[in-house]
Amino acid sequence: MPAAERVLCLVLLLVASQFAGTAVAAAGGGATPPAVPAPATTSATIAAPAQASGAPRIGVVTMEPGEVFWERFGHDAILVVDPRTGRGTSYNFGFFDPSEPGFVPNFVRGRMMYYLVALPIEEDLGSYRDEGRGVGVQWLALDDAEATSLADALADNARPEHARYRYDYFRDNCSSRVRDVLDAALGGRLREQLAGRSQGNSWRSESVRLAWPAKWMALGFHLGLSGVADRPLSRWEEAFIPMRLRDSLREARRADGRPLVASEQVLLPNRLPAPPTDMPTWRVPALLVGLLLFVAVHWLGARRPRLLASLALPVWTVAGLLGCLMLFLWLGTEHTAAWGNENLLLLSPLALLALPGGWRVARGRIPSARWGTLLWILAGSAAIAGFLKFLPFRPQQNVEWVLLLLPLHLALARTFTQTRATAPTTVR
Repeated sequence: MPAAERVLCLVLLLVASQFAGTAVAAAGGGATPPAVPAPATTSATIAAPAQASGAPRIGVVTMEPGEVFWERFGHDAILVVDPRTGRGTSYNFGFFDPSEPGFVPNFVRGRMMYYLVALPIEEDLGSYRDEGRGVGVQWLALDDAEATSLADALADNARPEHARYRYDYFRDNCSSRVRDVLDAALGGRLREQLAGRSQGNSWRSESVRLAWPAKWMALGFHLGLSGVADRPLSRWEEAFIPMRLRDSLREARRADGRPLVASEQVLLPNRLPAPPTDMPTWRVPALLVGLLLFVAVHWLGARRPRLLASLALPVWTVAGLLGCLMLFLWLGTEHTAAWGNENLLLLSPLALLALPGGWRVARGRIPSARWGTLLWILAGSAAIAGFLKFLPFRPQQNVEWVLLLLPLHLALARTFTQTRATAPTTVR
């Protein structure tokens, strides 16, 4: 199919020329983070600012990311200190019950139920101390009525009949619940200050950035998220990340112009490496590996087509299974950030149909003509994914996957159709 081959090569060259010039970001690279106010103390002792009245003291506690995959996004809670006893209660929206009926199916389908739990702050800090995760608190400059109303609302929300809520990873999670409680106490002023501003971050950039220390997790996010996850977020929306909410609170102001954060205090020092400040990119490595695969497939196909087919079988298997998984996330779950994933064009469930023909070639037999057509369909599908990168209304950031997989699909289709055309009866 010389015409199809020329078209696919042209698409690959266009994609590479447009995107390969972007340098690879270092794992810890990016903009310099904003200056952090000096902590009030470095001990784990809670030292709430003195309050002349009998109103509770309110603080936002932020926990740094941990090393286990579910800890990568950090965490936060609201701290309420009783002015009479000095005891602090942590209101933590991050609890779930794995023993509840249907937990695993609901987790898979994106129907998670979480709980607000009130517990002593010392108890809440125990695991973070053991894990070496940093914890800090921002004491808020609330007036007496606001502080009392917020504390009462949290106490009521923590009651068993009110504690459950429908969890969403990006739109309604532990951190966004903290944000919403604060905004309600401030009469909507927090949202007014954050909703109209953006730093250009997205669900994808934040997810990949924070998961980057665990590369399998970061690449899984990158592959599994659709274009829905690439919309630039407002400062209000990016508060689903606790550390982003902390940064926004540092800039927030009250109606009279006073800073919302009166002071900050370090409760536990951070002993773990910090995640990157920006999402690392790998377009140049993806292009180089893709071109290397293109050359390697042609070289091996001309000399050992049976070996090439044996190596291609697991590739088609993995591609097909990943495609089935992405299709399931789209059609069978409520994970909306995975719906309509363009990576289905690169890792199609149709790749599983290539296995019988590949097995025939690996055994030294000639596959059917329809098998060659299927390989060109897979290559053409990958080329469409590359073409979509030039359309402004299809913003999915999956250039790396196009640069990596399009050359492979093209090389496999071209090599095996040529091998079939030139082989008399058997393949060596």
